[in-house]
Amino acid sequence: MKFLFLANRIPYPPYRGDKLKIYNLAKRLQHHELHLLTFAQTKEEFAYKQELDKIFKSVTLVYLAKWKSALNCLSAPWDSTPLQVQYFRSAEMRKKLDEVLAAHKFDAIHVQHLRMSPYLAARQDIPRILDLPDAYSLYWERRRSAKRSLAVSLFENMEQKRVLDYEPILKKYDLSLVCSQEDLAYLKQVHKLDNIHLLPNGVDLDTFAPRNHNYTHNHTLLFTGNMDYAPNVDAVVYFTNEVLPLIRAKFPNVQFVIAGQRPIKKVQDLANDHVKVTGFIQDLAAVYNEASVVVAPLRFGAGTQNKVLEAMAMGIPVVCSNIGFAGLGIESGEGAIMQTEATAFAESVMQLLSSEAMRRDVGQKGVAVMKSRFGWDAIAKQLEAYLLQIAR
Repeated sequence: MKFLFLANRIPYPPYRGDKLKIYNLAKRLQHHELHLLTFAQTKEEFAYKQELDKIFKSVTLVYLAKWKSALNCLSAPWDSTPLQVQYFRSAEMRKKLDEVLAAHKFDAIHVQHLRMSPYLAARQDIPRILDLPDAYSLYWERRRSAKRSLAVSLFENMEQKRVLDYEPILKKYDLSLVCSQEDLAYLKQVHKLDNIHLLPNGVDLDTFAPRNHNYTHNHTLLFTGNMDYAPNVDAVVYFTNEVLPLIRAKFPNVQFVIAGQRPIKKVQDLANDHVKVTGFIQDLAAVYNEASVVVAPLRFGAGTQNKVLEAMAMGIPVVCSNIGFAGLGIESGEGAIMQTEATAFAESVMQLLSSEAMRRDVGQKGVAVMKSRFGWDAIAKQLEAYLLQIAR
């Protein structure tokens, strides 16, 4: 069959988040005829087209410079549309979309993110899926727990209300998808949706496969993620200031490694003799394999956390907060131990550091969970079933 992917970011290189998901799903659906229409936010991203041509029958890139996106948001004071949606407004994208739809008859269209929802909300003549990374209003709701200035607080409260009011656009699509059971239940309850289903985030089980991990060492804690993303920045600052000192009182040789691209100054300033900020990592799996314990102390956000899934797939024990954990549908200890308070979080990390047997047990349980439920092959089959369902 013939499918179009309408994406908010060019899905290459497939390192994190939005890019990772579309790349891995499309890569496994090449027995269908796939087409891609997406934004490029820098001129350099056009060079990635040759890699995407290996997967998609056609790749159409629309240049949307970041300064243009910023101009889009100037209407914020009198426009009730969420800034996330305003940021991705583009007359050129609408024009290219019309051209692509005129040139091809698609059996179904996959639309990525609430940001892209306006482009096809009104096209009732074409079967469409809207795929959300998370319940975005829930993300903003949880941000209220973080310390922030009055100005930031006012902005975030405004954006949360705008997103909440905007999310009923999901009802205009044949089917909506979200990656977490927790987010699914939230959206169903808040918006009384009957057209929303689950499509989990996945893991490349070839890339993030167990590498004969050495469970004997107990001196390296790891956090991974894009280090200009607000929940990640808050998490590492919180962990360094409030959790790590408790751990180092018992394990003074422990090093905390923050591995992720684009670390902002607030993250870079955390670096010292026991906190290492790496910046971009080419082989993230190798960094996971060197960790004794992976930590994910996020205090706000929604959806599921790739860092947790990837570490579990490699057999590395994880201690994480409740953010994203409930959506996994696992028990605490099945690859990841869930804690929400600083002292308890530190205690669970120290229990793992104190016991090689516990590290091995928790880690191996994570491998079993990932193999059975979170491989991209299985998730791509789920998406294929959803696409075929609405196409018919």
